[in-house]
Amino acid sequence: MDNLQHIEENGISSSSNSQISTSSNLYLPYLMTVEKVTQEAPGVKTFRLKFQDEEAAEQFSFRAGQFGEYSAFGDGESTFCIASAPTRKGYIECTFREAGKVTSSLARLEEGDTMGFRGPFGNTFPIDQWKGKNLLFIAGGIALPPMRCVIWNALDTRENFKDVSILYGAKSVADLVYKHELKEWEERPDVKLVTTVDPGGETPDWKGEVGFVPSVLEKMNPSSENTVAIVCGPPVMIKFTFPVLEKLGFKPENIYTTLENRMKCGVGKCGRCNVGKLYVCKDGPVFTGAELQALPPEY
Repeated sequence: MDNLQHIEENGISSSSNSQISTSSNLYLPYLMTVEKVTQEAPGVKTFRLKFQDEEAAEQFSFRAGQFGEYSAFGDGESTFCIASAPTRKGYIECTFREAGKVTSSLARLEEGDTMGFRGPFGNTFPIDQWKGKNLLFIAGGIALPPMRCVIWNALDTRENFKDVSILYGAKSVADLVYKHELKEWEERPDVKLVTTVDPGGETPDWKGEVGFVPSVLEKMNPSSENTVAIVCGPPVMIKFTFPVLEKLGFKPENIYTTLENRMKCGVGKCGRCNVGKLYVCKDGPVFTGAELQALPPEY
């Protein structure tokens, strides 16, 4: 018996209004319909998910930075951020790369299919505390999805912030995700967007930068005055980006990142995300640079 059959035989079918929310049972997923599938890049897809239980949809809420567990029934769960903004109601979105058993199973789903979602879990980006500040978003590769949630949250409440700058890089032009949204951000007069690809990843018609994200950031030379930097990317990108930000005058407490790639169960039980005294899934995944400095050296 697969998980979906088990759920349906216990009175929680895809058409039932009796689904228990994760607030009363952490381990029981919401049933979600895959409403839209977008191919973002080779092996990378975005799912727009709609709650099958209308009451659950009305009661559900989350904040920028939180994550969920997405299940392919019979194959297990994978941990991704919620890639859509909390300012946009009626659905949630996730973006993932096909890399293993669960993500391969999810990638085979089509529009109209059913999958599971547990969440939201984790802490959040303190976007309310950033009102009146400049925002500098720095993202690399498939790490743009957790940033996208915060970017759209900020743009949907644009009057609360001063300058908004986005630096996004990928290995190649083909690997850039959300290409249609990058174009939209580029055309907005109230957003400064800089895109870059690694050397050798450009195409003949590429008009963006060519270079690694930390190098392009240093070339941009953004002001640290009244500015919050939000960084998300592969560990090596984060490792070399933080020193550049500090060189530019950013204080560690004004630099934010998310460590969601370390998580598995989402509720502090499996121990995979344990770092020193912290569990990334419960104490994070959002941390400041100052908080990261307090983690064990081997991290």
